[in-house]
Amino acid sequence: MRHMTHDNKKAIIIGSGIGGLSMAIILSKLGYDVTVIEKNRQPGGMLRSYVRRGIHCNVGLHYLGALDKGQVLRRLFDYLGITEKLPLTRMGVDGPVDRYYFTNAIDGPRQFDMPVGLDAYEAGLKEVFPKEQRAIDGFMALLRQSAGQLDRLEFLFKNQSPADLIDQTEPLWDVLDRLGCSPGLKGVLSVPSVWIGVPPPLCPQFYHTMTLASYLFSAWRLESNGAHLVNVLLQRLTDLGGRVLCGQAVRRIDVCGGHATGLTLENGEQYDAPLVVGTVHPKVVVDLLGSEDIKPSYRRRITGLVNTDGMFAVNATVPASIHKSLPYNVFSMKTNTEGVAHDVIYTQLRPSGRPESLLLTLITGGHNELWRPWEKTCVGHRGDDYGAAKMKLARGLIKKVEPVMGQLKGLEVIDTYTPLTIRDWVNSPNGSAYGVMRSDRQMLSAALLNRTAVKGLYLAGQSVMVPGILGTILGSLVTAKFIVGQSRFEKEIQF
Repeated sequence: MRHMTHDNKKAIIIGSGIGGLSMAIILSKLGYDVTVIEKNRQPGGMLRSYVRRGIHCNVGLHYLGALDKGQVLRRLFDYLGITEKLPLTRMGVDGPVDRYYFTNAIDGPRQFDMPVGLDAYEAGLKEVFPKEQRAIDGFMALLRQSAGQLDRLEFLFKNQSPADLIDQTEPLWDVLDRLGCSPGLKGVLSVPSVWIGVPPPLCPQFYHTMTLASYLFSAWRLESNGAHLVNVLLQRLTDLGGRVLCGQAVRRIDVCGGHATGLTLENGEQYDAPLVVGTVHPKVVVDLLGSEDIKPSYRRRITGLVNTDGMFAVNATVPASIHKSLPYNVFSMKTNTEGVAHDVIYTQLRPSGRPESLLLTLITGGHNELWRPWEKTCVGHRGDDYGAAKMKLARGLIKKVEPVMGQLKGLEVIDTYTPLTIRDWVNSPNGSAYGVMRSDRQMLSAALLNRTAVKGLYLAGQSVMVPGILGTILGSLVTAKFIVGQSRFEKEIQF
């Protein structure tokens, strides 16, 4: 069945994660008739939480930055029309937002607390590293520059793209070396690059400092869960006249004369639209195009992009009668002699929604090599050996965090997931958690991913700019700018 249209204001979006839903709302506000196609039975992608034993476990949403009134993410949420529907709790009121533990403490502190505010962050660095005032001053100058650019959204409203920030794409490690930072100071300063899945030696300075700045502006937790945020976005889209079709996998993107004309689903249904936006991984979008639709060179460029690694996560309960929730996040890690962090474990201990239990979440690198025996399997068909391997790794992580968290009495693991889970859930190649790696080595090949070699076909999602809620929504806005043009964008999109 073909759903035909001659309406130039009709748009189809592939994927319903934060990229797809934000893109859909933006285009709806611009007057487009929007349909979102989602292969899973529920929308939301990695933004959606899932339920185990009556407890919501978040996947891609653990805390948010820059949500105070007037700050950049708050302005974006206000523009999308969702702020008032989100119950939020401010972090860092009486203590840190993040606590770093360096378990081997090579040439540096065993603990560093990251506060709210650029000035407070600078003061904390200078207190812990009193002999490195000049190096800290140099880093803070770069950080404040990025913070200002982010707050002003210069790449949106000054007709420039992140690719234009070439003077700020020097690898973070080269910057820290040039400033004369000790390995201990490097270890502390470089942790935020982990949040976007890029090793510090490869992370362009701007992406790192922009990410850090967003959480120094202010840090927040959603009192509910990722499913709540998804539902708020869905309701907003529905109110604007948009729709989401779930359980519908795309077979191909239809192209005629070098222009996208719509989609064909796996069930044979066809949807016509002159505007198609793929918010899933760029490689997946390219795979939906025929060999005659794009040049081999463009296909090679996209398929050759290096991805971020996957992640392994553990969700467990501990008795609320024994343990107290933590109002901050914990990052425990080791560093090598140069200050490069490894074996990083993110830990969150917070209310579960059930009075008797707290939810403990542990997230670390994907350990992809462990899951190779099950690469050709799918969810629900991986066998007992797979479950045993997951539990063995989970127990190892729990043992590693207990020296900094204390003995976790009464702990019960309720779920684990691996890169294979992410691969199957959101169709991310190799289970990549953060999409295309924004490394210095592929700045040019990853630049301007929003536009494709097919007219009327655009990309959005976490791969087009930088991962995270803020980065992904900004990526959707950049794509919208390409679709409607700079003049209309500046006239109609204001926040």
